[in-house]
Amino acid sequence: MTNYKNIFGKPVKFLATDPDNTEAEGQIWYNSTAGAFKSVVVSEAWSSGSPMIFNRAYIAGFGTTTAALGAGGYNSPPATFETATEEYNGSGWATGGALNTGRWGLRGAGSQTAGLVFFGVTPGPPGRTGATEEYDGSAWTNGGSLSEARYQGAAAGTQTAGLAFGGGPAVASPPVSTATEEYNGTAWTTGGALNTVTRDNGSASAAPQTAALSFGGNNGSINAQSEEYDGSTWTVVNSMNTARVVMGGSGVQTDALAYGGTTPPDSAATESYNGTSWSTSPATLATARRYLAGAGSNGSAAVAFQGKSGPTNTTLTEEYNKSINVITAAAWSSGGTMNTGRNAIGGTGTQTAALAYGGSPGGGYSGATETYDGSSFSEVNDMNTARGYVGSAGTQTAALAIGGLGPVRYANVESFDGSSWSEISDLNTLRSGTGAAGTSTSAVAFGGNPGSSPYYSVDTEEYNGSSWSEQNNLSTGRIAAVGSGTQTAALAAGGEISTGTSNATEEYDGTSWTAGGALITARYSAGPATAAPQTDSFIFGGSTPPATTATEAYDGTSWSTRPSLANIRRQGGGAGTSSAAVTFGGNSTPPTILSSSEEFNGETTALNLKTLTTS
Repeated sequence: MTNYKNIFGKPVKFLATDPDNTEAEGQIWYNSTAGAFKSVVVSEAWSSGSPMIFNRAYIAGFGTTTAALGAGGYNSPPATFETATEEYNGSGWATGGALNTGRWGLRGAGSQTAGLVFFGVTPGPPGRTGATEEYDGSAWTNGGSLSEARYQGAAAGTQTAGLAFGGGPAVASPPVSTATEEYNGTAWTTGGALNTVTRDNGSASAAPQTAALSFGGNNGSINAQSEEYDGSTWTVVNSMNTARVVMGGSGVQTDALAYGGTTPPDSAATESYNGTSWSTSPATLATARRYLAGAGSNGSAAVAFQGKSGPTNTTLTEEYNKSINVITAAAWSSGGTMNTGRNAIGGTGTQTAALAYGGSPGGGYSGATETYDGSSFSEVNDMNTARGYVGSAGTQTAALAIGGLGPVRYANVESFDGSSWSEISDLNTLRSGTGAAGTSTSAVAFGGNPGSSPYYSVDTEEYNGSSWSEQNNLSTGRIAAVGSGTQTAALAAGGEISTGTSNATEEYDGTSWTAGGALITARYSAGPATAAPQTDSFIFGGSTPPATTATEAYDGTSWSTRPSLANIRRQGGGAGTSSAAVTFGGNSTPPTILSSSEEFNGETTALNLKTLTTS
């Protein structure tokens, strides 16, 4: 007799709690606590990702969902033919090497460390270009030129075995092409022609040179036609369900995705191809858009980025996943409200055990101190000296308030024990806007404003639990830099310097400072995740000027984007880590003292559980 065990190879299990791993896929179990049969099901969904750095459309995109690349594009006003390259690490975007030739309507293939771009429109004669460039993970070099200069065709393959097909040539009637060219890492040669002249078509960008897929496009009218390439000949196969152009595409010939584009109007639709036919996915982009780019090695995962939504270029990134897991995207959300709103506030601790102290409620300075438990703020004993712009270090129950500004600038330091503040040894140099890192017994303080020239301090001091001692200076004097990490592995990022706002990062090893990767957005008075280590730091908001919502994370080498704050916020307090942070207080634009807080939670995954019923 055929039963579930004979089919699946395992019996129906009786469990008190649901499983939380992929072994549950395809299995049925009885949850004795819930009194129900359950299983997991495959779901398809797009989720929000971190924004790109530059606002543009008509860019090239390729790679995988954890190592994608976007290059070139167009922005206006003013009209800009972009050379910028951005690299995606699965969480956010970082700046890469600049193209040699700024252009839009280009296409690309390969990987993030061995990429290829070609096609495009340049600012001046001859306009449409056949220029090819190769990327090694840091810089672009010129390669062999296409035989036919054109734009907005499609691409597949690798850096040493690339494929270019379709597009709008420089001179043609009609202004679309059937041409296919193959790249061998040095030069382009003619391949088999498409059956239908087309431009603005999509492609399975991860497909090899000998097994490519083209879909949709414009041959005088918008079409849904698909064609497969075998290395020499294109063959017409089943069409897409919805005719469209300038869409994103990724995957391979037997497992591809098409998303976005315009029919018109702009589309949010997603379709998948299994090597035979197209199916419309229940998953749709959150924002319908055209001229977007995409990356992904198969039809189960993709990342779509940039594009135009109506008349507006976007920096949007969305991630597609088809799996048994439900993915909750990283995001900021509203937290509890402080009892006293203020800016120039100190903060430290974790997301669920934070401490907010000092600051200015809009007139004068405050010593107010509040604890946060991840839900609400509670008032505790005030600081002994009311002040703002303090350096912050430690935890909710063992914190330091270092220096600061009130009626005068201070060198005094106070220690918090979870209940009350007490005076401890002063800094050797009084200052406000000091950066800090470490614990209440092993801290480092750096930079700040001493109130007299030179106003941008380079001073570094270490605290050993009883006294402060002078250490090697910062390379660049700065005020209101972000600090995080420990006394022997600290980070100083951004700040106000003598010439304006800084994007510089410096790393401290307990002895001296060395240069780190530059911030994407130069800023000062940003919120730090004070519990984050040097190699996984996290900052948010601040003043560029003006004030910003931008969020960035540091991996020990470079900064990359993360989801932006909901509210413009500068001079706010911060606490937590790169996966669980909180910011509170500060001020907004127009100038408004804030009492609100926001909480950041990193991306999470959970099994897509389904209760089985007879209906």
